[in-house]
Amino acid sequence: MSVAKFDEGRLMQVLVAPIVSEKATMVGEKNNTILFKVLRDATKPEIKAAVELMFKVEVDGVSVSNQKGKTKRFGKTVGRRDHVRKAYVTLKPGQELNFGGEAV
Repeated sequence: MSVAKFDEGRLMQVLVAPIVSEKATMVGEKNNTILFKVLRDATKPEIKAAVELMFKVEVDGVSVSNQKGKTKRFGKTVGRRDHVRKAYVTLKPGQELNFGGEAV
């Protein structure tokens, strides 16, 4: 595992939250992939190391996408949602992740 070269405190903060949606579930069942919301400045190697450290699974690959925040109106005032960076984490064959923390 490639956890050694990163600061463990930083790795614990890289993953913000798992994304649970219809699209995330479909991708997960098809490709053995999990979606995470991650820090805006997180790199692919950091994300991989964080998932391996926190969930004790082997990661095959990481893809990231940046989603711009939508502009929304609240009456006269105009606001904007935050920008979001999403990580598509593909697990190696035979690996499974359940959010209880242990791998199967």
